[in-house]
Amino acid sequence: MTEITDLDTLREAMAENSGQPEGPARNARAEELLTAAEKLNVPLAVIEALGHQLKVYNYSSEKGKMFVPFARLLRMWDERPEDFDEYETHSLHWVFKWVSAGMLDQPHVPLASIEKWLGEMEHRYRLAGYSERAVRGAEHSVAAHVGDVARAERAYAAWLAADRDGMADCHACELHGQGWWQAEQGRDAQALELWAPVLEGEYTCAHEPHTALASSLVPLLRLGREEEARAGHLRGFRLVRSMESMRGAYAEHVEFCALTGNEARGLELLAERPAYFTDDGQPQSKLDFMSVVALLMDRLTVLGLGDRQVPGPPGREWTARELAAHAREVALALAARFDERNGTTHVSERARARMARQPLVERLPLGVRSVRPVPPPARPTVPVPDTGQPDLPSLLAEARRLSDTLRPGAVEAWAAAAEAAGDTGLDPRDRAEMADHEAMSLGPEGTELFERAAGLYAEAGDPGEALAARARGAYVRALAGDVDGAVAAVTGPYDEVLALYAADGTGIRQTASVVMSRARILTRRAHGGKGDKVALAEAEAAAREVLALVEGRAGEDVRLAARAAEARAMLGELAGLAGDLERAAELFARGAAAFVAAGLPWFAVEYEARLASLAHHLGDMAEAERALRAALEHGGAHLEAPGRAQLHLQLAEVVGGRGEAVEAARHALEAAHWADEAGESATLGAWARQQLGGFLLRQGRWAEAAEVLESALPELTAETHGDGAIVQTQWWLGDCLSELGEHRAAAERRLQAAEIARHWPEQHDHATLAHLAGESLGQAGLPAEADRAYARAGALWRELGNTHGLIRSLRARAWLALRAEAGLEEARGLMAEAIRECETARQAAADEETRQQLVAELGHTHRQFGDLLVRSAAEEDAEGAPVREVFEEALAQMVRSAEVFASLGDAALHSRTGAELAAGRLEADLGRPADAVARARAVLASYEAHGGAEAADGDGEGEAVRARRAEAEQLLRLLTEQPD
Repeated sequence: MTEITDLDTLREAMAENSGQPEGPARNARAEELLTAAEKLNVPLAVIEALGHQLKVYNYSSEKGKMFVPFARLLRMWDERPEDFDEYETHSLHWVFKWVSAGMLDQPHVPLASIEKWLGEMEHRYRLAGYSERAVRGAEHSVAAHVGDVARAERAYAAWLAADRDGMADCHACELHGQGWWQAEQGRDAQALELWAPVLEGEYTCAHEPHTALASSLVPLLRLGREEEARAGHLRGFRLVRSMESMRGAYAEHVEFCALTGNEARGLELLAERPAYFTDDGQPQSKLDFMSVVALLMDRLTVLGLGDRQVPGPPGREWTARELAAHAREVALALAARFDERNGTTHVSERARARMARQPLVERLPLGVRSVRPVPPPARPTVPVPDTGQPDLPSLLAEARRLSDTLRPGAVEAWAAAAEAAGDTGLDPRDRAEMADHEAMSLGPEGTELFERAAGLYAEAGDPGEALAARARGAYVRALAGDVDGAVAAVTGPYDEVLALYAADGTGIRQTASVVMSRARILTRRAHGGKGDKVALAEAEAAAREVLALVEGRAGEDVRLAARAAEARAMLGELAGLAGDLERAAELFARGAAAFVAAGLPWFAVEYEARLASLAHHLGDMAEAERALRAALEHGGAHLEAPGRAQLHLQLAEVVGGRGEAVEAARHALEAAHWADEAGESATLGAWARQQLGGFLLRQGRWAEAAEVLESALPELTAETHGDGAIVQTQWWLGDCLSELGEHRAAAERRLQAAEIARHWPEQHDHATLAHLAGESLGQAGLPAEADRAYARAGALWRELGNTHGLIRSLRARAWLALRAEAGLEEARGLMAEAIRECETARQAAADEETRQQLVAELGHTHRQFGDLLVRSAAEEDAEGAPVREVFEEALAQMVRSAEVFASLGDAALHSRTGAELAAGRLEADLGRPADAVARARAVLASYEAHGGAEAADGDGEGEAVRARRAEAEQLLRLLTEQPD
């Protein structure tokens, strides 16, 4: 730790401390620095140290500590204002706003004292010549806090009417405060309109858009703008997660989770910040936090999870029910203290209203992993007349209606009828259908029950249905793996039903059921035969037999229509097994269409999904997309969660493949949500989140993408998803973090991905990731580590024969070397090596296109060499011969760069003129104005020869032309307007 010996070392230490994370450690260091400042016997040192202490207290959970240093500063100002420089004078007046707001947050400070300070602030601002804008803003905060709406509205109007000056809060903070008031008054649309410039990044500061994003969540939900709310939560929570002073904003994110069916994520957020339960430095934010804790715990209790263990104040274990009671007690006690101070009931009423809020969305998928803490709702039961007792005849009639028309829920309806019947005497037909449908619900375990149903059908006088039940029993044997046994078991019923049908002893429906069961069994045998021609031929003949039996004879009988549709789809399946994929796709499409035409769209889903896969394989992406959309539409509410997740994920891939990243992200989000609902979060869900992160990244939504990718990464495994998915996720995450300015973290992700890719046979990804890691390490201020990464990348580029990558790694290392101990000499050597590599590769180029690309790379390398030399001279800040020599060397590189680009003709016009102008600036610095003027005029002439800026007006090319012309004209003015 640097010893504080003078004002300069004190300032360095305070600057270093300002860069540390918010919290007690930073506050403690500020207190040490004040003690050190007092020993310097320099009044300004103490003033600056007190100001630093005020700042770190204000941006921490110990805001209550700032009143003492502020009072001392004010006393020093009143006694010796001449000890304050201009900056500290401004700062003293500025923190009046912090102190007034801080007093409101502390219920032990009397309201009379707050009003006195408000008057003091107004008086001192007037004396200093400031407008009353900041004063009226502070008055509005006081009035709003105590619930005096009339005064708050007057102060709000005066606040906006007063001129903005040096004491006004930054635009971002002002807009947040103004929007907060509009939202408090129920004017959500106006609030969001005010917040828009902050949310969109037009105005920012240390705590914005952090707080505006948090405050916007509930208004967005109330207005039904759920997509924006989701994005705001993911983006905003990332901003506040590490900032200790933002407990109030953090609470709004917990509240968002409680109001959108994301209770599990709310618990995760609470677990991340245990200190928020106990920190007492800012009672107002503790009140906000404990209020939403109570809200979240009440939600869990309503969901039947009151006894679930949850994160809470340290020192004991908590259930949701216990924590709800504790949080409510703490929140209301704090609110009562505020109300006692204020003489109103406003704070308590507001807290109670917040704790009583009801969900605004049943479930808002976020994309991050957060499995719902309750099982999904069960299928709706069959409606029963409200007579106090189940009406068995009604239940039987409804069950029979559903099964006869192949409606979803038929199995459950028969189960409900069976439960209602109990020991009641039923005729054999009723008992047969109950047993039949129970067997259907058991799948491969239902063989014996099908036999029982067959006996009951026979007893009821329906031999055809008895044979159909036996055939169904044979089919479930095939499902259990005993295909040969199933073939043997179905042969008897098949022969018998055909004979019975020929003798008019049964109907077409029963006959078709048996024939279809046999076709299903033979199709499964064809699958097991892996394309055996005999098995395929038998199965195809069986499917065609179904078609021959029922096609054209279905009439209004949906069961027969379904048989025909399934038989056609079965033929598609067999065509696929035989390798005729185009025919398979055609038949799947016809089978699905037949199901839809019969009014049974939910049966089409399976075949539309298969059609989509085939179309994708055949390269017909339009048909794949159509089939996937149809499957989702036709499945509707009947789709099970796993199937819905799969369809959305496939559609995301197809839509994303044609560049529609926004829609693709929506489907990936749905896929992640339904995978979580299906209990497949760690498998299908992780994959969906990985894809969602990629689609968000393609939209430039870096913070959201980072949150989603970080959520996906722990569940991605090489065994399940492949190490390529892990590398891609780390890569994307590194890109996001780089865009967010989190360069050290970006480097870690890129290095982790490179470590996996280094084991792959093909090393291009390894080289690229090492190169990107070098970029991140350099931007993170770690030059030695960056150099090692670039050297690793360079060696790989050399092995791969990628001259462009090798040259760029050498150039990057040269720039790093300039700041290192070896300095300019090592940087020169690396740039020279880059030029040699480029020259060698250019001479060996196999074709003209490659040669021209290398020529362009050579031109850029000479240009960067010149820029590096100029930078080295500027950093030395020296004068005389050495600097002149470096400038001469730099000029030679710029001239060579221009010559190289000139050899490429018009394709490199802007690069050539850029080098020419850089050379001209150097010639001016070297005292050769005539040469510099000649270069500037040559550049202008080059563009006149190509039609000037107007030749490409309105596009990027035109912008480049205008920029070069402006540079040249500026250089000419500078040189021609100088006195002789």
